[in-house]
Amino acid sequence: MSIEVHPATADRWDDLFAIFAGDGPLGCWCQYWRHSASDYREGGAGSGERNLRLQVKTGPTPGLVAYRDGEPAGWLGFWPREKLERLVRSRTIPRIDDEPVWSVVCFKVRVGHRRMGVAEALLGGAIDFARSHGIGVLEAYPIDPEGERVDVAFAYVGFASMFDRHGFERVLVTEAKSARRPRWLMRLHVT
Repeated sequence: MSIEVHPATADRWDDLFAIFAGDGPLGCWCQYWRHSASDYREGGAGSGERNLRLQVKTGPTPGLVAYRDGEPAGWLGFWPREKLERLVRSRTIPRIDDEPVWSVVCFKVRVGHRRMGVAEALLGGAIDFARSHGIGVLEAYPIDPEGERVDVAFAYVGFASMFDRHGFERVLVTEAKSARRPRWLMRLHVT
């Protein structure tokens, strides 16, 4: 089994569609953090797909695509924090300093590819992308399931232990929650 990770670019749109289309026209399409709450709510059916397509075309890349044995298997969404409108306004996930960071906000792994190392490969790909593009700091907001199973719907933020393995530091426990568990603010200084 081989896993390759590539930036989401316009020529990979069909692969992105394969990853997200199962969620239908009301699916998130990794837009939740990219818009204010009201803009996200008012976007309507199909807006997630349209917005992601535009972001892929205009850049900076909104995320990474993982391929397992050549098949589109997963997604990691990230962007400069200052472009993630909901994070800019967040009362529960604070901005801790003025350092420019790219925020890792979600993972999506297709059924049939879960528990195969796809999310781990995507996080490694994000670190490689940051190094090669001069991004000094990656930030993430995962949960620590503390040995309990977590429904996949709440695991989209990732698990703190995976970020630990990749050298991220646990900076603080935020007031945000996923699966009733607090989300950590974690950072990795890449350069």
